[in-house]
Amino acid sequence: MTNIDVFSKDLSALHTPLVLAVTKKDDELQVPTFPALLDFARAAGMTGKLGEVNRVPSPHDFSADFVVFAGVGSPNTPADVLQNFREAAGNVTRSITSEELAFSFPTKNREEVLATLEGALLGAYRFAKYQSNPAKTLQTLYFPSGDALTETEYSQLQATIKAVTRVRDLVNTSPLELYPDSMAQAFKKASKNLPVSFEKWDYHDLKDQGFGGLVAVGKGSKRKPCLVKLTYAPEGAKAHVALVGKGITFDSGGYSLKPSSSMLTMKSDMTGAATMGAVCLAAAEMRLPVTVTAWLCLAENLVSGNASRVDDVITMRSGKTVEITNTDAEGRLVLADGLTMATAQHPDLVIDMATLTGAQRIAFGTRIAGVMGCQKDRIRDASVKVGEPAWTAPLPDYLLEHLHSDVADIANSSSKREAGMLVAGIFLKQFVGDTPWAHIDIAGPGFNTGSAWGYTPKGGTGYGVRTLLEVIAEMGR
Repeated sequence: MTNIDVFSKDLSALHTPLVLAVTKKDDELQVPTFPALLDFARAAGMTGKLGEVNRVPSPHDFSADFVVFAGVGSPNTPADVLQNFREAAGNVTRSITSEELAFSFPTKNREEVLATLEGALLGAYRFAKYQSNPAKTLQTLYFPSGDALTETEYSQLQATIKAVTRVRDLVNTSPLELYPDSMAQAFKKASKNLPVSFEKWDYHDLKDQGFGGLVAVGKGSKRKPCLVKLTYAPEGAKAHVALVGKGITFDSGGYSLKPSSSMLTMKSDMTGAATMGAVCLAAAEMRLPVTVTAWLCLAENLVSGNASRVDDVITMRSGKTVEITNTDAEGRLVLADGLTMATAQHPDLVIDMATLTGAQRIAFGTRIAGVMGCQKDRIRDASVKVGEPAWTAPLPDYLLEHLHSDVADIANSSSKREAGMLVAGIFLKQFVGDTPWAHIDIAGPGFNTGSAWGYTPKGGTGYGVRTLLEVIAEMGR
């Protein structure tokens, strides 16, 4: 982990590369913390626009190896300031290769300091597991502030970064190496030194105990499905949150086979489960006063003589029968079994997360998650607070007609193209009963196939970790 040194010193005397924020207020360019360097910023071509990063030689009266100007835009609201500082800091650490950086941003309160540090640490992420000559990574981050971080602030910030990093690493890992059992073992190992219990249902358990969804999706692979339950249950917990994650470690589509080009990112189809597991571990590290159970529904959706067929009818853990009309609508099947287990414990809130539908990307694009269910506003509000864009969508009951089956209680997909994200949500709704519930579709923001931006890298993004931790923390206040 990157060492954070928050201090009150003269930055101009540091040899460490110095990062300065450049703002634009009333059409006037400013370098708030070092006004004397305004001409240097102008000469570097800075306009103050969010996203700009320019590295220049250090002025002769500075000891820094070099100076980096970072545009932070013209934020108008406190929330905008926090997010712009996060993104600007992330732009720097993502694009500048240095083992040490010193930041001087015009922060006015603790929230702004923490947002800047968070952005810088998230932007510094590198996935170099398979690279022979990896680039240098940020080791120490200096930040001037009148007061040092409290022990709680420091530990919670580091736990958050660790959780996001865990998700990104798992998502970016080759599916040759990451499969249901290896992912389960990774979380078993990670939970050992924390107050988190680990429980696993293997393939035989799933068959014997009626987990029809998990069995149907995963039985075509030699690497069989499993279900993992992580439990963090602090004494005197103020609430209980259950997290259910889709964990398809590779999705070929099954017999409803995807085109080859559509399989290229399907190692990321386990992002929901990775997120829920990482959040549970982080909640334990932070000692949040809320019980958290994470249900990781892990399977590999492949084609073989043992794979599920279209027209198969399966019986879910809940006892409901499902006609499989599309083997590529598999995520909702494993989630349904997980939701049945989660709701049986009568938690105060159930949240499921999945890279579930291409329709989510069509509706909201690649940076905004779709949130459904009776608790959607709670999720949306938390996402706004931490800077992870999400928007709400309805689940009108009439859409259940799209999942009509002549032979079973319900079909797993619709032959109609419209409202695909909502229809998937309606399917899941049939397995939660009256339990307070939210469904988060992260098909777009969970994996970045485009260019990196702000503190968001290409590949696994770790989207949703900070939102869920905010929801859990709020329930413990």
